[in-house]
Amino acid sequence: ASSMAALLVSQPRYAWLRELGLQEENAGVYNGRWGGSGQVVTTYCPANNEPIARVRQASLEDYEETVKKAKEAWKVWADIPAPKRGEIVRQIGDALRQKIKVLGSLVSLEMGKIFVEGVGEVQEYVDVCDYAVGLSRMIGGPILPSERPGHALIEQWNPVGLVGIITAFNFPVAVYGWNSAIAMICGNACLWKGAPTTSLISVAVTKIIAKVLEDNNVPGAVCSLACGGAEIGTAMAKDERMDLLSFTGSTKVGKQVALMVQERFGRSLLELGGNNAIIVFEDADLNLVIPSALFAAVGTAGQRCTTARRLFLHESIHDEVVEKLVKAYAQVRIGDPWDSDTLYGPLHTKEAVKMYLDAVEQAKQQGGSVVCGGKVINRPGNYVEPTIVTGLPHNAPIVHTETFAPILYVMKFKVEEEVFAWNNEVKQGLSSSIFTKDLGRIFRWLGPKGSDCGIVNVNIPTSGAEIGGAFGGEKHTGGGRESGSDSWKLYMRRST
Repeated sequence: ASSMAALLVSQPRYAWLRELGLQEENAGVYNGRWGGSGQVVTTYCPANNEPIARVRQASLEDYEETVKKAKEAWKVWADIPAPKRGEIVRQIGDALRQKIKVLGSLVSLEMGKIFVEGVGEVQEYVDVCDYAVGLSRMIGGPILPSERPGHALIEQWNPVGLVGIITAFNFPVAVYGWNSAIAMICGNACLWKGAPTTSLISVAVTKIIAKVLEDNNVPGAVCSLACGGAEIGTAMAKDERMDLLSFTGSTKVGKQVALMVQERFGRSLLELGGNNAIIVFEDADLNLVIPSALFAAVGTAGQRCTTARRLFLHESIHDEVVEKLVKAYAQVRIGDPWDSDTLYGPLHTKEAVKMYLDAVEQAKQQGGSVVCGGKVINRPGNYVEPTIVTGLPHNAPIVHTETFAPILYVMKFKVEEEVFAWNNEVKQGLSSSIFTKDLGRIFRWLGPKGSDCGIVNVNIPTSGAEIGGAFGGEKHTGGGRESGSDSWKLYMRRST
């Protein structure tokens, strides 16, 4: 009983968690009914390292039962006309709208991002539901001219079947939304495994979706949930019944997933690491550059796959920009992520703090100067100082390493050609940005010899994306695309 009382969910201050249907101990499996017979995990608040609540994860038996039920549910879902499926997805968006603040608060509490970002993340799921509703009436293939008299050549798109969705801790709502909303209108069933450290968010989101499905007399297993760790993830990757596996996470784990899926000739959609650069030319508007670089490097405490980790400054403006950036960093309000005036919250785990300290030490050993930050903040929780490092060469090993923390490496360049090459020399290829007023340079940047990233920005930060465009990157970022444009094709199979 005393351990129950120690959980945040039991304390009057956090009574709002009950609005999301959360208890001291929560079932972590949903396949039309709630259950779970696996390990019980406790999730912690990164702002104070206090336990929030517990989740009973899926055992392999639970997983097996859930896959079978999801496959059965798919038979019902695939028969529903696409616009009707879109109407149900619209209702999911509306249900999320009604809980947006309380769900955003849970994202702050369990993941650690600031409240406005937590709400913004739920808003992304809402927006992609709206997008998917329209798409449900537009999916189609061409009728092509046949070379044979009296024949027709038709391109028909059908659902792949069951889509496995493995998401990361840093976007515990939005990434599932991007995948599930599009997968559903395409006629697929979904099986979700979120990060174990954000299990409560997975449970809360699934409860909202489950109610909508039940209200529409649709089998709940259309949107199944199996909370768990590597054991469940590995089962999904190796399972031939998983017709598409969408994996968001580190490049290291993504490579293992890709090999397991490829071994069975399966389909994967990979959203992996990013080592993103901002390039600032001598003609840039510094009033745009400073807040953009600050937000891109410090937002979500440096834990976005689109976070700016490298800042290339033309040698003529290097010192001025660094000076202004250090002043801007000093004004960042650090505090509890759910306080409305906080701009910067904690890292997600204690392990992340250790990773941050190791990276700062390596940067120093490789010749870098820490001009701002570099230390752990003395307060409860996993707080570290947002950090700027200067003086490293563009190809220093630490600069080429994606550290999921708020460390920005600032480097000088002389000419366009060399800095475009430096942008492209890292293994990842997710997001990139230049700041310039030169129209010719902008088009060279967007062209074949410019940025090799999936997301190419001009005069805006690297972080953030719009649901209407295809989100994803090249090289070690995995090549996957989610959300807008023609990403829907990845969730379907083509018949000619």
